[in-house]
Amino acid sequence: MGGFEPTALSSKLKSRDLRLAPVGGFAENDGMFQVGSIIFRFRGAFGIPVEIGQTLAFLVLLLVGLSLSAGGDPLWLAIVLVMIFGLIYLHELGHAWACRVQGIAVRRIVLHGGGGFCEQAQTATPYQQEFIVAMGPIVNLALWAITTLATDWIWRNGLGSGYFTHFLSLFGWLNLMFFVFNMLPVLPLDGGRLLQLLLRRFLPRGTSMRVTGGIGLIVAILWWPALIWLWVNGGFLLLFFPSIRLHYRMLRGEVQI
Repeated sequence: MGGFEPTALSSKLKSRDLRLAPVGGFAENDGMFQVGSIIFRFRGAFGIPVEIGQTLAFLVLLLVGLSLSAGGDPLWLAIVLVMIFGLIYLHELGHAWACRVQGIAVRRIVLHGGGGFCEQAQTATPYQQEFIVAMGPIVNLALWAITTLATDWIWRNGLGSGYFTHFLSLFGWLNLMFFVFNMLPVLPLDGGRLLQLLLRRFLPRGTSMRVTGGIGLIVAILWWPALIWLWVNGGFLLLFFPSIRLHYRMLRGEVQI
């Protein structure tokens, strides 16, 4: 599973007048950022190796520079960055856990400037892939539900003042945004992959690929005016661009994924 996704989320970084939205959970060669050289490795949960790509460092520097130039608070930005890449990692752990419970070995999890991906060490069946792909977004939806319930309990018991509650609520909101964004029916997001896998239950593989490509092509074309609208009206800079060429080739049956 060289790169489910994802992963992609739309998380919002806000610094007074500037909002930045890095995206999480893309396949290695999809989206704006590729992995680049691996600059750091460590062993994470379940003993799965985690690798940090060079483009992640580039993205962090870009966001810090833009935020500070807009008068943002460095501490606030650091906390939000930790939240965003933390929820992306947990998202990828969801994919990894779904692999492990089905007896599928996981080679590594990679976090990079485009988000991240969970790489399988062996091939999964389409039915296994459905569960693997779905578990990433399910983790984010569960985190949103847990943090929302916890925040509500804190406020109802008169404990809602302070930064902790504010950041807990923000973490839940970011997970919800990640879930919604990542379920859009375009590759390499999980929504596009789930659409393709579900269509294969009812249609031949080639037909399901063409239908997925056609729907993704419409979304990819509309993406650009949507980006402009978000920037002009909301100050959002979304660092993800789905491939028009890939979806067009899928629609024509020239590529199989």
